[in-house]
Amino acid sequence: MGILKNILLLAAAAFFSFDANAQQDAMFTHYMYNTLAINPGYAGSRDALTITALHRSQWVGFAGAPMTQTITVHTPFKNENLGLGMSIMNDKIGPINNTSLYFDFAYRLKLGEKSTLAMGLKGGLNFLRAKLSQLDLDETYDQSFQSAGASVAPNFGFGLYFTRDRFYAGLSTPRLLQNDLKPGANPNIALKEKRHYFMIAGYQFKLTEDLDLKPTTFVKMTVGTPIEVDLTASLVWKKIFHIGAMLRTGDAFGILAGYNITEQLFFSYAFDWSYALQTVRYHGGSHELMLRYDFIITSKQKIRSVRYF
Repeated sequence: MGILKNILLLAAAAFFSFDANAQQDAMFTHYMYNTLAINPGYAGSRDALTITALHRSQWVGFAGAPMTQTITVHTPFKNENLGLGMSIMNDKIGPINNTSLYFDFAYRLKLGEKSTLAMGLKGGLNFLRAKLSQLDLDETYDQSFQSAGASVAPNFGFGLYFTRDRFYAGLSTPRLLQNDLKPGANPNIALKEKRHYFMIAGYQFKLTEDLDLKPTTFVKMTVGTPIEVDLTASLVWKKIFHIGAMLRTGDAFGILAGYNITEQLFFSYAFDWSYALQTVRYHGGSHELMLRYDFIITSKQKIRSVRYF
């Protein structure tokens, strides 16, 4: 068996260890456009029916590398104080496939003319499927890797999301329950869901009449693992073109480029390169594509936050 297959086999075994201490949630360089997936307080905040689709191919060229897709939909409901949303995520690494479906509810409280605090709830299901028998093993038959099946577990979480003019910040934990997922008959193969805590923040500075600077950050915390921080700075020219750079502590650096095709349609591409010693020799970087569309609910409605968050 080659080096890549050995690495994949070890990764699968580590992923399924009962008490693995690692970040389990998928990572995104476009985290600032994927807010609803981690924070239900974001639902309805764009004052429009918003659909966002995102695809990430991680570690291109690495056999069995992670591949993730998300679709989020959210809208204000009846009045600007309520928001509803839905998020779907499919995350695949090697023979392991994790799909989640969550619904989001947010109550938005006006704190002043320009400030809003939203409190959100998230609830849904996680579907875990594993086909370890697809792995190419040294031994003809290894009982530990003959397991195949699926596991379904409910979960819920909450989040706070604050906005003021050009600033936003949020705190959330999207999955409070730490379920034991057992996709096969082998009792030694199980995954314990870890509770994750997230903090997001960003601000859009006006540098000139045509040029803005938008720094953002994404902090990920899990008990038993180092805190991971994404730092991103983007330049926005004439509210149309976006270009930026990203650093993920201990893991990767990258670039982003986006274009507002129309006031309602936005497209962005990102590339990041993992410099971690465990993987740097075996891949060609990671690619992301993101597309977002805002449906204006009424002809009189104005999308207030479309240029910022």
